[in-house]
Amino acid sequence: MKKTVVLNVVGLTPSLLGKNTPFLSTWAAKGQVVPIKPVLPAVTCSVQATYLTGKLPNEHGIVANGWYFRDECEVKFWRQSNKLVQAPKVWEIAKSIDSNFTCANLFWWYNMYSSVDYAITPRPMYPADGRKLPDIYTHPSDVRSPIQSDLGQFPLFDFWGPKTSINSSQWIANSAKWIEERYSPTLSLVYLPHLDYCLQKFGHDEKRIQKDLLEIDGVCKELIEYYQARNTQVIILSEYGITPVNQAVHLNRILRENNLIAVREELGRELLDFGASIAFAVADHQIAHVYVNDHAYIPKVRSLLEATQGVAQVLDEQGKQAYHLNHPRSGELVAIAAPNTWFTYYYWLDDNKAPDFARTVDIHRKPGYDPVELFLNPQIKFPQGKIALKLLQKQLGFRYLMDVIPLDASIVRGSHGHITTSTNEGPLFITHQTHLVDSDIIEPTDVCSLILKHLGRE
Repeated sequence: MKKTVVLNVVGLTPSLLGKNTPFLSTWAAKGQVVPIKPVLPAVTCSVQATYLTGKLPNEHGIVANGWYFRDECEVKFWRQSNKLVQAPKVWEIAKSIDSNFTCANLFWWYNMYSSVDYAITPRPMYPADGRKLPDIYTHPSDVRSPIQSDLGQFPLFDFWGPKTSINSSQWIANSAKWIEERYSPTLSLVYLPHLDYCLQKFGHDEKRIQKDLLEIDGVCKELIEYYQARNTQVIILSEYGITPVNQAVHLNRILRENNLIAVREELGRELLDFGASIAFAVADHQIAHVYVNDHAYIPKVRSLLEATQGVAQVLDEQGKQAYHLNHPRSGELVAIAAPNTWFTYYYWLDDNKAPDFARTVDIHRKPGYDPVELFLNPQIKFPQGKIALKLLQKQLGFRYLMDVIPLDASIVRGSHGHITTSTNEGPLFITHQTHLVDSDIIEPTDVCSLILKHLGRE
């Protein structure tokens, strides 16, 4: 098989190829740039699962970045086990064709306990004293120590949160080269998330995202030149386009105001009680799976959602089937936001009763996606001083709460999840092997077969 690398440059669209991405633009012009039809929902886990299996969410089961686990009555986001993906992956198909094939998965999601030969993914440590310490999970396990010895500790706090920077994507790029030099896998899957951050914070404000575009362009230049020098084919693709937003809709507050949500008070704070609620929304960017525990209330819940400004569409069973979301993990209803709107997970009606994790970066406790985690609370007069004090508490071994995140959803300027109508603002596929692409637009389920074609087998 022919050695191939897939660079997943999150958020990259045809419209962003230009003066601020000089290398990528020149490299793309030598090959073919083809739009990819978006997946619904256009969110990381769903799209990646579709690309890697050639199946849609109703078949592979990844209906969002997180969902309601009905048997546990809990909402869980950002699970890591590859066993959750209910379809064969591209590397399994390739290995069935050629037993000598090997694959490295570098930070694509669901990267634990899979059948890839080499894997690296974030896996923070959470000691009992409340600290969160950067770390990674690797396969083989003996990669974990030497790679961090050579490259430095994985910069977890540059990967997500208000401190996000090019450092995390640069570290992932360096880890890809580290693996390549030691193992030379047939297929390398490399996740470069940098644009995701600035585009959600600032939308398409060219002045504010110019630096980030130049930074990711530099990382891609370094990787592409490195792999091409090693006689490796390069594919660049993206998962979705990020659209400007100016409105946040709090679906759970609407449901609560209509006595459909139950909360449990703990130490003066409110926690959403999923099992006791009649209905609740699991918000994920511009889509929300709405779970209705009492099906008699489905018509009422649907009417409430449809009457909400910023909700473009509500899918029932027939609608879910039309969009390939008819899977047991999906909500009884699925709400889709208008292009300028995104959905929060907020369910409290008084900020004084918001849970303590609401003001922190906590992707696992929050029952929904929270892009506000990208911002420091502007009401804190000396945020760096507060952070320094918290870090001192951490170093001294004390419990601490890094409560520096605002509760103002209006500051988010970009989102994704709904299906973009403009191919210029949607995901793309770039290759120099132009003879392998025979259409003007690629179905998302065809990405798997296109990767196999680049490898030389289908």
